[in-house]
Amino acid sequence: MKASDLFVKCLENEGVERIFGVPGEENADMMISLLDSPIEFVLCRHEQSAAFMADTYGRLTGKAGVCLATLGPGATNLVTGLADANMDRAPVVAIIGQGSTKRLHKESHQNMDSIAMMKPISKWAQSIYSAGNITEVVRKAFKIAEMEKPGVTVIELPEDIAKQEIDELPLKPVTARRPAADHKAIKAAVDAIMDAKNPIILAGNGAIRKRAAKQLQRFAHNTGIGVVNTFMGKGALPMTDKHCLYTMGLGSGDYNNLAFDDADVVITVGYDLVEYAPQAWNRTPGKTIIHLDFTPAEVDKDFQVTVDIAADLADALWQMNEELEKRAKDKFPLFDISSRSKLRDIMTKDFEAEKDDTGFPVKPQKILWDVRQFLGPKDILLSDVGAHKMWVSRYYQCIEPNTCLISNGFCTMGFAMPGSIGAKYACPDSKVLSISGDAGFMMNVQELETAVRKKQNIVAMVWVDGEYGLIKWKQQNGFNGKHSDLAFTNPDFTMLANSFGMLGITVDSAEGVTPALREAFAHDGSALIAVPVDYAENMKLTDRLGNVSVAM
Repeated sequence: MKASDLFVKCLENEGVERIFGVPGEENADMMISLLDSPIEFVLCRHEQSAAFMADTYGRLTGKAGVCLATLGPGATNLVTGLADANMDRAPVVAIIGQGSTKRLHKESHQNMDSIAMMKPISKWAQSIYSAGNITEVVRKAFKIAEMEKPGVTVIELPEDIAKQEIDELPLKPVTARRPAADHKAIKAAVDAIMDAKNPIILAGNGAIRKRAAKQLQRFAHNTGIGVVNTFMGKGALPMTDKHCLYTMGLGSGDYNNLAFDDADVVITVGYDLVEYAPQAWNRTPGKTIIHLDFTPAEVDKDFQVTVDIAADLADALWQMNEELEKRAKDKFPLFDISSRSKLRDIMTKDFEAEKDDTGFPVKPQKILWDVRQFLGPKDILLSDVGAHKMWVSRYYQCIEPNTCLISNGFCTMGFAMPGSIGAKYACPDSKVLSISGDAGFMMNVQELETAVRKKQNIVAMVWVDGEYGLIKWKQQNGFNGKHSDLAFTNPDFTMLANSFGMLGITVDSAEGVTPALREAFAHDGSALIAVPVDYAENMKLTDRLGNVSVAM
């Protein structure tokens, strides 16, 4: 068969159901091969968006999302989306075109070393030099992308290689079992926990992958230790669980940072340093730190671990639960979670404080209260990057893992709305809502056409303030309230939506948020909701949290 046909059969063999991308001349053979395949090609309007779609699809399914671009500018357009997926631990396989191998050694049209460019933002990047390499390269790309910690792999297929004749079959995927934890490390961790006086758990993005959340919940209930999650660890414990002490990650700190100040033992579960720097939560010396993750702890002077457990995370937690139950079941829970009730109550009341506010423009807290009340436990919210991300991260709590997707490793503006398309493909029975600032939304606005063309019932909510709000907020914090010129103008968002053939709603009162959500999701197709937002609340939140000093 033709090499491009074999390549597509290898993708089918990996369970690929769809590819997000923008093709070019150099991957024409592959595109023609896809015509005879059950794999759906989702034609996008920008390669960066295709990578974001593959990112969210991979996060939600656990199987590598796949995106495609041509050589040169197509490949460079993928870079930001791939870097985002890699740092946010999303399994993605990117396929890029390349010119004929006969001209790669010299100056030629659109010729650049794409693999060298991709290596710093991926786990593995490889060009195919012979049709005989296809089966190995594709199998390896998926294996590496999906291995913990998941991330990005890149395959480059030159146009002349795609045309070669080959007589081979795809390699069979084999499940790779992750190693169990060392029994001595488990014993040392349990010893430290049983000797603790005031322990706390920090759950990161790894805690919501590979069944780890279920074992974490068992561990928290057995021990009575409270769990604080990072922005990307939401849902590791349900927001309704009394052991859930909500989210930390704001630069200025929060109430639950004080629980870490007072802790003598911190158990980090699936925590990545890119989520929230250790110096931000490890503000007092002398803690015993127990690290549980798929890989050993990073070296950081503010994250000097006492016990380093590198193993399958769910299994490591299971081993700890078994060891605890063997040694101390009659003493369960080991700690009294009611000692954390003051912290939980303060934050819960804080989340509710503005739920009945009628001010306009609408306060961020009010918008998110209404959104949380409207969406169900399994519905999915995606947050873009901007001032709104800080509000979503603090105020929007979850019941299930993977129901709030945030770009917090690479922090990429323009992620949420195209990402919601990938999320809807992954979870077609869930409501999918993206929340973007007006700046980030306009960075990939073209994908509204993709959503409409694909008849997706996604809803894009845009918080409108006419400024780069997060940059303003940070400048105000750092320069005594001063900031540079960060204002811009916006289109009429209702008219913009209508021009794409979708429903557009502009909210004109605080009471209008919930009706707008109801109308948008009842609509047969895609919808956009524009909400004028009161970002005067930004500095008020900074001032309030800067005065937090109650012992927790």
